[in-house]
Amino acid sequence: MDYGEDAKGMKAVASVLGPCPAGAVGLVAGTGLGGIAAAVADKREMATADIPGFPRSTAPSHAGALAYGTLGGRPVALLSGRLHLYEGYAPAEVAAGVRLLAGLGVKTLVLTNAAGALDPHFCAGGLMRITDHINLTGKNPLVGPNDEATGPRFPDMSKAYSPRLGEIADRTALSLGIRLERGVYAGVLGPSLETPAETRMLKLLGADAVGMSTVTEVIAARHAGMEVLAISCLTNVNLPDCMAETTLEAVIATAKQAEATLTRLLAAVIPAC
Repeated sequence: MDYGEDAKGMKAVASVLGPCPAGAVGLVAGTGLGGIAAAVADKREMATADIPGFPRSTAPSHAGALAYGTLGGRPVALLSGRLHLYEGYAPAEVAAGVRLLAGLGVKTLVLTNAAGALDPHFCAGGLMRITDHINLTGKNPLVGPNDEATGPRFPDMSKAYSPRLGEIADRTALSLGIRLERGVYAGVLGPSLETPAETRMLKLLGADAVGMSTVTEVIAARHAGMEVLAISCLTNVNLPDCMAETTLEAVIATAKQAEATLTRLLAAVIPAC
């Protein structure tokens, strides 16, 4: 099912939130980053559990809510929380949020996530703009019959992450004095974290950060013709020769520490998108 085109789902959203604001930017808050919602003004919110047929997020710190409002004066459609392959959902279900936003008329999508840094020069608590990705999940949301009304059978991914939006983010970060790294994101299935050998492999493949989300959503977004910007909060640094143990609680705590900086950046970037 394409949740963005499901009549019952769209009707339920309209009945609670009204029409999606014209020109709204879609925004997805990742692990430990749900507090971004607090910065959204004039907010109207509903639980995604109240959207017929919409999958429910089971991941910690993912609230499962859709809100309309403004950030930096620009209309936004915010998804607090997302779905992951490791929760047992099919790729098409993981893409449900993006397809919902596309069905609501969103053309520009900003994704955030928590990721482990692979570049030893990066710092925990820092931010990285994703310039490209490596899909190591073995999954793709476009497998199966293609709906030509949504997008082409073989969508081009040569510019999966918008150079235009990337330039805006870089320029804005510089003006705000925020260090914004740039790098390649490796998307893995999870939920287990990486071994030292896997970390070495990811670095050899050219990845600068690793996480368990985003890739499936970006593929679905590009299929639907959306322009994408993605920013990772780097919650730890994976050093394969001296790997430190980490926990989800530590990841969430670091993400929350960086949340204010990320929110400040997004509040300035989104109006310029």
